[in-house]
Amino acid sequence: MTDHTSVGTLAGTGGRLPQVMREPHFWVILAIMSCGTLLYYADYVPVISGIESGLRLDFARHSVHRILSILPVAYAAFVFGLPGGLTATAVIAALLLPRVFIAPAEAGESAVEVAAFVFIGGFVSWLIDVQAREKSQHRETISSLEWTQRELRSHIQALENEQKRLSAINAVLSALAESLELPQILHLAMEKVRGVMGVEISMLFLLDEEATVLSLEAYHGISAEYVHVAEKIKVGVGLNGRVAQTGEPLAVSDSSSSPIAQTEAGRRENIQAQVIVPLKAKGKVLGTLCAATRGPKEFAPEEVGLLNSVGNAVGVAIENARLYQKEKHTSQRLRQSEQNYRGLFENSTEAIFIHGFNGKIIGANRSCENLTGYTSAEMTGMELGSFLSGQGKEEIDQIIARQYRGENDGSSYELRLTKRDGTEATVEMTPSTMIRDEKPVGVQVILRDVTEQRRMQENLRFYLSQVLKAQESERLRIARELHDDTAQALTGLSRRLDMLASSESHLAPDTLERLDELREQTDAILAGVRRFSQDLRPPVLDDLGLLPALKWLAVALEEQDGISANIRMLGDQRRLPLDVELTLFRIAQEALNNVRKHAHASAVELTLDFRDSIISMTVADNGKGFSLPRTTSDLAALGKLGVLGMQERARLLGGSLTVESKPDEGTRIVVSAPG
Repeated sequence: MTDHTSVGTLAGTGGRLPQVMREPHFWVILAIMSCGTLLYYADYVPVISGIESGLRLDFARHSVHRILSILPVAYAAFVFGLPGGLTATAVIAALLLPRVFIAPAEAGESAVEVAAFVFIGGFVSWLIDVQAREKSQHRETISSLEWTQRELRSHIQALENEQKRLSAINAVLSALAESLELPQILHLAMEKVRGVMGVEISMLFLLDEEATVLSLEAYHGISAEYVHVAEKIKVGVGLNGRVAQTGEPLAVSDSSSSPIAQTEAGRRENIQAQVIVPLKAKGKVLGTLCAATRGPKEFAPEEVGLLNSVGNAVGVAIENARLYQKEKHTSQRLRQSEQNYRGLFENSTEAIFIHGFNGKIIGANRSCENLTGYTSAEMTGMELGSFLSGQGKEEIDQIIARQYRGENDGSSYELRLTKRDGTEATVEMTPSTMIRDEKPVGVQVILRDVTEQRRMQENLRFYLSQVLKAQESERLRIARELHDDTAQALTGLSRRLDMLASSESHLAPDTLERLDELREQTDAILAGVRRFSQDLRPPVLDDLGLLPALKWLAVALEEQDGISANIRMLGDQRRLPLDVELTLFRIAQEALNNVRKHAHASAVELTLDFRDSIISMTVADNGKGFSLPRTTSDLAALGKLGVLGMQERARLLGGSLTVESKPDEGTRIVVSAPG
């Protein structure tokens, strides 16, 4: 069918009208339209009407007119497509329409005739367009099938080539998989390269990265003289050195035409064509593989690609062989380490259990037998929780589960262990995850018998509590003696000196002056004794309770040292047991002494929280602070014995004490005790 690009002109695009008018089909369609129009209006043309009447061709005229009316529509649709057919239908309908107005008697018949023509013309145009589209799709389908057939032939050829390549590579891989010994792998590589490439000469070089030198490790088809010359090649020198440097294959069809490839030794060996590929594993160049002939040869890209694939396979085999040798050496070391560990495990003085994934004990040393009373064979398969009566089985399982998840923080747990004979012991459990190949394979549990240590600690705590009680009793006794005896005596002495100075008028002025000085010194000593007595055991603590005693400490801190002290209370104030009030007072007293001596603070805040059954006291300052050690016990090494004393006092009450401090951020001491 004629090109449809001119269809837009018939649809009214005036810019294309001159182009359409140059089409012969346009003028043929116009001529047919003109003839049809003349026949349609023959009644109004005298010459044509006379001829028609003489020949009695009225019926024939109407038949020819209808044919001539449909013919240009079909012609336009066929040549210009659906727009052309519809345009022709519209033009002819416009030419037929005047008859409705020229012949009123035939107006109805003419209108029906015009409508029928428009319908038939549109239908014919649509049918022709549908047929044209089907033909076009048919041609496109045929063209697509032909293209697909050509592509299929190309893919079949590529698959055949790939199959040949894979067969060759598979043969190489099968041969290389027979051994993990490097010399045997290199020998097999030489045999397969000659068979796959059909060459007389093959050479394999391995790269020494530190020395940047290629060493000739395997070869076939070359003389001993050439082996001596090519035994060591610097990276970047010659064809093999360039391939080792770039990591890209290189093919030379005639060495005599290449100044880089042609060497004196190569000429004597009569090496002409060469293809060299890198030996790679994990993207790293391990060496080069060379296939060569003694005559010129043009290596096809498929052959270069095949040898490159062989080189990759050989590179992987070499890497595996090296890893095998390394693992072999590592395995020997591991066996030695395992033997050493086994000796340490069996001869350790501490009980060591090996816990498996199944929740059962899979190993125990001789110290476990001494600790539990069970033999190693009896303990194998038992659950660790069956020994630890002081800890629930679920919590033991949670501790072990955390180890398997890698949540090992080095914590130790104190538990009660029940022996086979029913006796109990206090043990310290330290679990650690056993890792192999970066995966947890078990949990090592060390149980240390600390029964005697804990008994000694309890004895020491009891002794310490008795010492503190004795100390407080002695403080109270000394404070009372100072208040009742020493202070009273000093008061009496001060009054007698005052009376002596006022009654003895015959005394010399210098003597009176000395008596006044003695009285002032006595008063100063009396004030010091009273202050010392209050420091030892302030009466306000026994008489009014903890809060007034703390206020007394705050006032003394402000008056004597100029440090602002604020006391805040939460909840309703109540009296606490005497030992609780005394302990909290001593802790606050020690904390404020530390602020006075070391903190360089300007303000302190004491907070008492009575809202719960547990009384809480906080002492916070804005001083210079300090860096806390990893554990509280390390404070002794830093000389901060006062903090340890406060912590021990809180522990004797069944409470706890925590210290929070950072350099330049002050210090915060929080103590909690049953109240």
